[in-house]
Amino acid sequence: MTALRRLGTAVDGNFQGPAAGGMVPPSPRLLAPNGSAPRSPAASRREEAAAASGGGGPGLAPLRPTPAKPPLGSGKIQKRAGGKPRKRAPLWQAALFVSVAIHAGLFVLHPYVNSAAPPHRHHHPQEPQACLTHPEAAGSDGGRRRATQEKAWAAGAPSTGKPAVTPESVINLDHGDPTMFEEFWRGTGAAAEIVIPGWQTMSYFSDVGNVCWFLEPGLDHEVRRLHRLVGNAAVDGYHVLVGTGSTQLFMAALYALSPPAAAPMSVVSTAPYYSSYPAVTDFLQSGLFRWAGDASSFTGDTYIELVCSPNNPDGTIREAVLSSASGVAVHDLAYYWPQYTAITKRADHDIMLFTVSKSTGHAGTRIGWALVKDRDVARKMTKFIELNTIGVSKDSQLRAATVLRAVSDAYELPAAGEEHRRLFDYGRRKMAERWSMLREAAAASGIFSLPDETSGYCNFTKDMASTNPAFAWLRCDREDVEDCASFLRGHKILTRSGSQFGADPRYVRVSMLDRDDAYDIFVKRLASLK
Repeated sequence: MTALRRLGTAVDGNFQGPAAGGMVPPSPRLLAPNGSAPRSPAASRREEAAAASGGGGPGLAPLRPTPAKPPLGSGKIQKRAGGKPRKRAPLWQAALFVSVAIHAGLFVLHPYVNSAAPPHRHHHPQEPQACLTHPEAAGSDGGRRRATQEKAWAAGAPSTGKPAVTPESVINLDHGDPTMFEEFWRGTGAAAEIVIPGWQTMSYFSDVGNVCWFLEPGLDHEVRRLHRLVGNAAVDGYHVLVGTGSTQLFMAALYALSPPAAAPMSVVSTAPYYSSYPAVTDFLQSGLFRWAGDASSFTGDTYIELVCSPNNPDGTIREAVLSSASGVAVHDLAYYWPQYTAITKRADHDIMLFTVSKSTGHAGTRIGWALVKDRDVARKMTKFIELNTIGVSKDSQLRAATVLRAVSDAYELPAAGEEHRRLFDYGRRKMAERWSMLREAAAASGIFSLPDETSGYCNFTKDMASTNPAFAWLRCDREDVEDCASFLRGHKILTRSGSQFGADPRYVRVSMLDRDDAYDIFVKRLASLK
């Protein structure tokens, strides 16, 4: 930065020191472009930053401030106070100073320029974006991919998630990454876009009068509005709590429902149960609760029963199987939405968990919510989140509220010719199409079986609706295959073994929510297996 200031001093004769060609310490205030008023230090820094980047902006000189103009009518060389004329440096010396100063300045600024955050850039929904992958995963092509990655970072491009696939790729359907919904949201235009000013969402607090004091009022409103629209859960008389995904709310519920006792509270769920329930329950080895396995074989009276409905992994509609005065249930309703199943009733359980990951597909936003009847339980769950993460990202909450608003608006405020913006209609068609493809592939192979298709009257769509779960509970019936996940892995298909769900390893859970290119390759590859 000092080199750049010296540049302005050396090139402009008006800034030279007492001796010809000499330099003095840079003045803290540089002349403005019109030479009539001094520039503020902040303006000077902006000019220097523009010079360091090799450019400028309106009103900023690319390399140095514009020298002051001589008085009108004066054709003579200006004199100093002592009466001697000012001497200007020869042109070649000025050019030399320019070259040396620029290189020195860029050398000094290099680490700061490279470490600066890239400018934000909005992408058109149809604009192709670079596929960011780890360079080592590309083999000999790693250098080119790394260059593409760095170029995308420099341009401020957001991540694109998993890379595109080819017919030879390993198809990873282990995780329930809901990228299937990208196609829908690309077609909604600005309906779900949001701009957050730099000064907004800076405080820890959102609504200090609410039990969940970090819940944004806008998200509270849109959550209640969407449930009333769909009819899948009661909201009147409930507290809405927000979490970093429904997993954090699940942990908060375990904390709130496990009072200190001589022995940890037993946590159970009917097999096949969600594979993360045991892992999350026992991860911190809490003295308050512990994983106790399959609810169907549990014999105690004090417990927390986890009821996932529709169930992950097999898509069945579940009810609690245990009943005790000292037992409680937590209902995980992440998949109780019209794209996956018929909405047959308005759930009104004591604690109900939901997430934008599976309702709208925005897994990366990391927002879940709980509907809780009891105020004291809601307060304890809020305390857990407060101690765990001191609240939940307001930016994510505002985005989630905007997304939920777009979903409700498409049904409650329909515009002519914009039926394509109805999320649940899109999801229902897409899931029905994918399940049809999978059943055809399983039949063509002859060695796989799937649960029978079921249907019911949907109060939301006002017609009969088939059950099209977010996961396929696939069984390999070939006699020599005892581990279906290992068998499919040998054919470049990654799934999650049934053993992780407390079930037979002949079963696997297959995500139905990946992008079209990956899903199409998967069903073709599955159909070819004999």
